[in-house]
Amino acid sequence: MKKSYLKSPDLLPIRQKDRKITKLGYSFMWVGMVVVLATFAIGGAGVISLSLPWVILATMIGSLAIGFFISLIADIGIEHGLSFPVYMRAPFGTIGTHIPSITRGLAASMWFGINTYFGATAMNGILTILFGFDNWFVCFLIFAIFQLVNTAMGIKSIERFADLAAPIILLISIWMYISLSGTATTAGRDVWGWAEKPVSGSAAFSAFLVVIFSNMGFWATLSADIPSISRFIKAPVNEKNWFKRNKGSLIGNLIAMPLTQTFMIIIGAVSYIAVLNYDPVVALQKAASGIILAILLLMVVLAQWSTNTAANVVPAATIFSNVGGPRFPFWAGVITAGIVGTIVQPWTLFGVIIPILLFVGGILSAIVGILFADYYLIRKRRVNVPELYEDHGQYKYLGGVNLAGFIAWILGAVASYFVPNYGFLVGFVVGAGIYYVLAKYWWFKKYRQAEIEDPNDEKYLGISVGRDWVIDDKGLESVFEEIPNNVDLY
Repeated sequence: MKKSYLKSPDLLPIRQKDRKITKLGYSFMWVGMVVVLATFAIGGAGVISLSLPWVILATMIGSLAIGFFISLIADIGIEHGLSFPVYMRAPFGTIGTHIPSITRGLAASMWFGINTYFGATAMNGILTILFGFDNWFVCFLIFAIFQLVNTAMGIKSIERFADLAAPIILLISIWMYISLSGTATTAGRDVWGWAEKPVSGSAAFSAFLVVIFSNMGFWATLSADIPSISRFIKAPVNEKNWFKRNKGSLIGNLIAMPLTQTFMIIIGAVSYIAVLNYDPVVALQKAASGIILAILLLMVVLAQWSTNTAANVVPAATIFSNVGGPRFPFWAGVITAGIVGTIVQPWTLFGVIIPILLFVGGILSAIVGILFADYYLIRKRRVNVPELYEDHGQYKYLGGVNLAGFIAWILGAVASYFVPNYGFLVGFVVGAGIYYVLAKYWWFKKYRQAEIEDPNDEKYLGISVGRDWVIDDKGLESVFEEIPNNVDLY
């Protein structure tokens, strides 16, 4: 029997025995993921108008807020073991899922290219200091290959690298802060009180809000496709309490991420205060030299590696595998992400790509809203998972497209475009609101959904009722299995 296009082995629900990421491992993944040039840029931009304490407060608010949204969407992966592009078949259709998914996949691939270039410049600096070797493009290619191989080896390999890299990143970043603070003091600038062009009153409040929503908008991309990662997080079986079931995710999203994000924002701010450049690679080359500079640059290399594998290559590869079908495995998606991230030439388009990607983040915020409305408000966490893998099942809709999802996405994206500084919140609210109304009162009246018509826990919940969703990838019927009571998976 011909294998269904929707039943790619790499996209089947993750069973409990295959969930390998621990609470600590997920937190360590976050330590690496937040150390990216755009994070430093937010800190540098913030201290143009505000003093560092206000930038820190705004960052904590924004990070906690986006961490909460990430945790909400992460439950899709934890409860049902589903990846982002597979669940997107529910609000967008079995064919329609490809358009918004590819938008995210291309954005993730371009971020991979940017972060690889950023890490390659640091790697090139290290090799120049130690061996006199100076060729950033060779460093770019070598660095890209190592990251792609690490990702292709699977999620456990990514977690192991994060476990190794995270403590080193934290220790070196503290050293980096001390070094840059010394440079700022030498330049006669008070790290905690200086602002390049200080503002007050309503202007200060606006600048404060910009920092909040910059932090939220930056992680809008990952908040959309976090299920592709969260489906691998260990979680307790038969736990219906949302907070207890998502404990592993919440620790990473609401503790590890906000703390690390804030500290890296501080480094970007101090870099700007020290040398009027938020790029710590540039700042460090003016603040240190020799072996000390090489060690400090090592943090940048390790951080870009951790960021790219988890936050960019895994989501992109999962999406490309979904588009390619069963004959396009995860490792092929990894290679595709690497090729896309390279051919956009981030070293020549760097100043253009970041604004474009932040704009895409605003567009994706509407998808986060649609996922929230579909999963929590309409389906109430119950999903007819086997039908997600059926060519002619309930999620086929009109030729494989859910028009309610597309209309809500377009209107939410347009709304976020006109208020870029607050794009995430506007896109989320508009996308969620419009989708809820259209889906509940129009689309799902035409295309009945089993889990809405009969909201039965035992039929349509996953881990919280002790169920592993098991999809037969041979093209036969889809089934589910109950997780054995004597298996300790948490």
